[in-house]
Amino acid sequence: MSTSDDHEHRPSIPLVNDSLLSRESWKIFQVMAEFVEGYERLIQTRPSVSIFGSARAKEGDALYTLAEAMGRQLSDAGYSVVTGGGPGAMEAANKGAYHGHSLSIGLNIELPNQELSNDYQDISLRFRHFFTRKVMFVKYTAAYVVLPGGFGTLDELAEILALIQTSKTRRIPVILINEPFWRPLFRWFNNTLLANSMIDEKDMKLWQYADSPEQVIQIIQKFYKKTPPEMISPENEVL
Repeated sequence: MSTSDDHEHRPSIPLVNDSLLSRESWKIFQVMAEFVEGYERLIQTRPSVSIFGSARAKEGDALYTLAEAMGRQLSDAGYSVVTGGGPGAMEAANKGAYHGHSLSIGLNIELPNQELSNDYQDISLRFRHFFTRKVMFVKYTAAYVVLPGGFGTLDELAEILALIQTSKTRRIPVILINEPFWRPLFRWFNNTLLANSMIDEKDMKLWQYADSPEQVIQIIQKFYKKTPPEMISPENEVL
């Protein structure tokens, strides 16, 4: 039980400098501006597919070549292709989509020591904040395609799995490319997370594997056979 003496030793709340408070308040409007521009420019791009993968892939690499083919075939199949707008697998997917029949979209993030955005974007958005950018990846997408990548790719994968798991977004196809690359991670999911009741058995069914653009398109089309992405139910639209 606390006493008056306890409260006397609690630190006092410091006064906030007016200029600091003003600067922090203006950040709210920066965030709002990013959301507004994202909504306005992306709402007409459906159906779309978000593609993630390593920024370190080099032109000529197997990963780069696969990402380019993925972007092209999805674009020709009628899906706008959304990436992080950077180099590597993102550039490759944008390049493929740019030369296809649908839109190539880049959600670029401002980072120190970051290479310039790639040149293959019909719609190019710039974000200061990761969290607003993440919303744009999820908001209008019909599917997530995740190629091998590093921390950024893992971050986006964990984000969509958590959103679907908690029903904060509608269920969409989450498609992992190159099963051998991902198998050790998901073996750990099964042997550690599931074994310790950190996730449920059903959570291990939130993703699928594919090896080619053709398989990815088949998975997406099968998923939306009964409910096309542009005909999402009002209940799911609320989510």
